[in-house]
Amino acid sequence: MNAKPDVRLPAVSVIMPVLNEERHLRGAVEAILAQEYDGEMEVVIALGPSTDRTDEIAAELVRDHTRVHTVPNPTGRTPAALNAAIKASRHPIVVRVDGHGMLSPNYIATAVRLLEETGAQNVGGIMHAEGENDWEHAVAAAMTSKIGVGNAAFHTGGEAGPAETVYLGVFRRAALEQQGGYNEEFIRAQDWELNFRIREAGGLIWFSPELRVSYRPRPNVKALAKQYKDYGRWRHVVARYHEGSINLRYLAPPTAVCAIAAGIVVGAALTPWALVIPGGYLAAIVAGSLPAGKGLPLGARLRIPVALATMHMSWGWGFLTSPKALAKKVIASRRPAVVTAD
Repeated sequence: MNAKPDVRLPAVSVIMPVLNEERHLRGAVEAILAQEYDGEMEVVIALGPSTDRTDEIAAELVRDHTRVHTVPNPTGRTPAALNAAIKASRHPIVVRVDGHGMLSPNYIATAVRLLEETGAQNVGGIMHAEGENDWEHAVAAAMTSKIGVGNAAFHTGGEAGPAETVYLGVFRRAALEQQGGYNEEFIRAQDWELNFRIREAGGLIWFSPELRVSYRPRPNVKALAKQYKDYGRWRHVVARYHEGSINLRYLAPPTAVCAIAAGIVVGAALTPWALVIPGGYLAAIVAGSLPAGKGLPLGARLRIPVALATMHMSWGWGFLTSPKALAKKVIASRRPAVVTAD
């Protein structure tokens, strides 16, 4: 029998956008229900058009747990799922969790405390990538390396403090409603874009290493390449939509793609000296993979340079080839849909 919720603690709504998550959904939801939090809590799963057993597993979770509910997301798009789940939820604190994310046991209690202590509108922590085989271990090591996806604190760790964005996030509902929720035109980078709007309105985004979410990397090179191409593509849309939101860190991958391509072309056509550029890049990621792979099996260590190159080149190529029409479509939408609890 569940203990009576502590009415002194704010009630929490956990929202989950889900699509083809049969591998991890049950574990992710059970990690939420097992949270060391004495306040009232609900879980709202927004179900996209999955082609695996996700819907069946979600139905079992609803049947077995009175705190779990589902809402449809026929578009399958993440921001639409998030807005649908926010609208269907009812509590003043909103916790975003993905279907393949595993919350640490005190995640919600710590986040609620940090919201109170800092006055932030959104708090978040470390995206702790964990693998289940050599490839996933390699991707996890690449993601947490400073030469992997930049020096964002939620990837590499660091001291608590204000941040541009955080992984997932624990929000005050009032901040979400003030901003009209997620902009549904942003297929990717919707978190960064929402956090930018919150900061522009004077709100505080707070990072803390006390918060930790385990993340399962993409299972193969093709899936990782698509993921990072989409990241780069939509990060460029954010830059077009919000002037001044780009910095040199985000320009490193597209610069590397251009430099390596130029080096290969010039090296093949004119002088082999130009091959120093792609050769130097290769040497750099091999050297960078050595500390990143410390303690991992040999098979995982050997795959880290492949993971790093896939992430860099795919992100950079996505950024460079991002169609201007995407930004025009986003700008035309202008204001996200307002999401309020019924």
